[in-house]
Amino acid sequence: MLVGSKEIGLDVNVDKTKYMVMSRGHNAGKCHNMKTDNSSFERVEEFKYLGRNLTNQNYSQEEIKSSLKSGNACYYLVQKFCLPVCYQKFKIKIYRTIILCVVLYGCEALSLTLKEERRLRVFESRVLRGIFGPKREEVKGEWRKLRSEQLNGLYSSTNIVRVYN
Repeated sequence: MLVGSKEIGLDVNVDKTKYMVMSRGHNAGKCHNMKTDNSSFERVEEFKYLGRNLTNQNYSQEEIKSSLKSGNACYYLVQKFCLPVCYQKFKIKIYRTIILCVVLYGCEALSLTLKEERRLRVFESRVLRGIFGPKREEVKGEWRKLRSEQLNGLYSSTNIVRVYN
């Protein structure tokens, strides 16, 4: 392995290189070092990648929760500085360029369950409702919040779960 990597110009630092087996099963906890040539690589149960803690059990709920918490903080900070007269196009641009980046940074290393996908969609709906505001019923004249289907029609970009994948 080390010889093959040197042929393509890759230097492997044996002291810093570790590996992890990701599994939701019970075999993930068994720790064995991998040996190749005259080198040994340590097996780890977790490590940090792009600011996210990855574990061998492949649980990402806490990381998604932390990511959404950061996204909420960013959203409310932007709302604080964004005047009510700001145009929707401007607010959508802020959402796409700042808030989505905060939420999704490092998430490509995580795998989502249906529950986590739903949490991401709820977050996105809440932000989009804040951007597009309520809608006035024509018949009754009452204000109501927009439904998810209506938000999807107004927001022409792909939803947060597809961006994530």
